[in-house]
Amino acid sequence: MRFRKIFKSVEEDEIDVAESFGVRTLHLGTPAIQSSMRLSRPDALELAYTRAMMAFLLFHRDPGEILMIGLGGGSLAKFVHRHLKHTKTVAVEINPKIVSIARTLFYLPEDDERLKVVVEDGARYLPGKSCCADVIMVDAYDGHFQPEALTSTAFYAHAREALKPDGLLVVNLWGSDKQFPLYLSRIREAFEGLALCLPAEKHGNIIVFGFRDFTGNPSWQNLREEARSLASLYGLDFLGFVEGLKKMNRHTENRLILSQ
Repeated sequence: MRFRKIFKSVEEDEIDVAESFGVRTLHLGTPAIQSSMRLSRPDALELAYTRAMMAFLLFHRDPGEILMIGLGGGSLAKFVHRHLKHTKTVAVEINPKIVSIARTLFYLPEDDERLKVVVEDGARYLPGKSCCADVIMVDAYDGHFQPEALTSTAFYAHAREALKPDGLLVVNLWGSDKQFPLYLSRIREAFEGLALCLPAEKHGNIIVFGFRDFTGNPSWQNLREEARSLASLYGLDFLGFVEGLKKMNRHTENRLILSQ
């Protein structure tokens, strides 16, 4: 695929933005795509893993507050800002240049009463927060791997503490990463076993959900009914997400098994 470079950093941290066939992409020193935006639909979720991260709505339909660790091109922040009208979002991004690029080249809105971007290290921002968010979304790769500080048991424990009752953590991981089993075990430990995995539609990314509190085991019938309702609102394949939950999680013919 031929890309046309439209931005390249000349300083120490390598940041590239390219375009191909109407799709603009963000790269951090490697060919790996960190963020992607179709120019004709700038608020849509172009990458399959970002759509899969929104599957949290199956379990928490109306979040009042979302905390995002890692901004990238701002795809998730833009989608939430446009579609979840009653949700306030705080996005924490360590690199101010990424914030500038998200604003200028990926059309992230300026801060308002529902969106705030904080330039800070997410691993330092989270500790000490208590019951500050209904959903915490972590998508923070630097082009090669996820920072160690954002994959520790302590970080995931801080995330659980920062969640409101019935809140959940949403983490984007690479299934091909040799550390994936370790990261998953740390999330399960921090969330006392209340965790689910959802492979993204395209091979590679696995979204992990950690639940602060969860009782019972949802039936597939109820999940499908919720999925149909959410699909009509947001245009995402929630029925596909429900089927995807069968791939890596305990379940019976009738239910998804989450809590004992």
